[in-house]
Amino acid sequence: MAVLIAGAWPYANGELHLGHLSSLIPGDCLARYFRQKGEKVLYVSGSDCNGTPITIRAKQEGVVPKTIADRYHASFQRCFAKLGFTYDCYTRTDTPLHHEVVQNIFKTLYDNGYIYHKKTEQMYCSHCAQFLPDRYVEGTCPHCGAHARGDQCDACSTILDPVDLLDPTCKLCGHKPELRKVEHLYFALSKFQSQLEQQYQHANNNNDWRENALNLTRRYLDEGLQDRAVTRDLPIGVTVPIKGFEDKKVYVWIEAVSGYYSASVKWAKEHNQDLTEFWNEQTISYYVQGKDNVPFHTIIWPAILLGIGKKALPTHLVSNEYVTLERKKLSTSRNWAVWAPDILERYDPDSIRYFLLINAPETHDADFSWKAFIESHNGELLGAYGNFVNRTLKFIEKLTDFKVDASQVDAHIEQETQALYTKVGQLIESAHLKAALGELFAWIRSLNKYFDEQKPWQTITTDPIAAHRTLNTCLFSIANLTQLLAPFLPFSSRKLEKALHLNGLKWETLHCPGKLPEHLEPLFERIDPKQIQIERDRLTRQQTM
Repeated sequence: MAVLIAGAWPYANGELHLGHLSSLIPGDCLARYFRQKGEKVLYVSGSDCNGTPITIRAKQEGVVPKTIADRYHASFQRCFAKLGFTYDCYTRTDTPLHHEVVQNIFKTLYDNGYIYHKKTEQMYCSHCAQFLPDRYVEGTCPHCGAHARGDQCDACSTILDPVDLLDPTCKLCGHKPELRKVEHLYFALSKFQSQLEQQYQHANNNNDWRENALNLTRRYLDEGLQDRAVTRDLPIGVTVPIKGFEDKKVYVWIEAVSGYYSASVKWAKEHNQDLTEFWNEQTISYYVQGKDNVPFHTIIWPAILLGIGKKALPTHLVSNEYVTLERKKLSTSRNWAVWAPDILERYDPDSIRYFLLINAPETHDADFSWKAFIESHNGELLGAYGNFVNRTLKFIEKLTDFKVDASQVDAHIEQETQALYTKVGQLIESAHLKAALGELFAWIRSLNKYFDEQKPWQTITTDPIAAHRTLNTCLFSIANLTQLLAPFLPFSSRKLEKALHLNGLKWETLHCPGKLPEHLEPLFERIDPKQIQIERDRLTRQQTM
């Protein structure tokens, strides 16, 4: 089975924050899990280096857009590496190959009759003397009344055109823009209404998409799909490959999603691999992003694929809700955010991964608070998992006559462990990662209870055989937890893999390791609760900087 995992492309105009990480971490968990199962996996993503937010940031700093894109692309790569992301290809949208692939897609759509010429009106700022990219126009959303950009309302997730906005203003100068006639190319999205209805019904019947993806997509389909402009007057981006439009750029909403395919092409070229097995109608694909990106992945990208004759439509939509911070909405403009480079400097990556997964906003918004984060680390990772591993391995280390013996493993625990692989695997494959991790930590708590009830510290003197059975059962459990938790907590699993002499991690029941474990330092260190207030104070000070 071939599995394509497509992670959303962050804009290279600012640092990653916890909201980004929360929406992207599920992709790495899925990639690690399917590789452990022995499936063929292609995990791709990259930095969006062509978007208007980058040119805005560049103007603010008085530098060229490439300077901004280079800075944050490099930062994203460092952050993802520290978090253990296992991309097969992480690239960027300003590479010659990406431009070539996007132009080929665009030209194919044009040749197939799905892109047509249309005279329309576009916002023009006479004060700045330029046509305005959609993100350069801001105003009031006509649907919900919230402040919105010209391309999309973040409050209600409606895809907009700048002419839809009430009271529009130019983001650059604050003046009111005017409408001027201009010719653009349009994508005949309306022609795909019937096919996208079928895709929606299939996803709905099979529970393959998150509820937010189903609801938002249903709303767009009920309203009737509208044709959308695919060219814009932008300073950077992919040049339109159609005669007469060479001075325009491919609109970002069609260009950025095409990055999943261009990244796949890049991987195939570099590794001399066949791309078709990851881009056909049998491919299982997971598209991983926040809910604000849903319509681009359930409506626009499938329509593009249908328009160029590819039937590799998204099968699973892993679309998280939003993350709030200390009960308040994240705000990058007000610096109310926990930035990824910052938290990764001071905390264990497995602690970050665990908290963002066990508190994932899979069905509703979730809050990040420093109190909850530190208590989660101390209580679950250290107090439950770390404690079980530490007490078992330290006890074994003290015994001179202990022998690893798979035949001594408790039959009930062995049976429950086998069942856990099936149950947790099914939850992961249906993208219920929060529930999957919850099952594993419920099992860890039951193993701690088993250790307490068996009292090996007493039976080692009264009934040594019983004590050794207990310890072999616990060693068996730790070896299997190493595998079961590897998609979620790869760093601690790597330490245990080495200490237990395991020969690679798989998704199948593992019998007791063949050798005595090596000495292992505690998996996790306790975080002083005083750090809670220190971090809160840091967050408050950060807003004034």
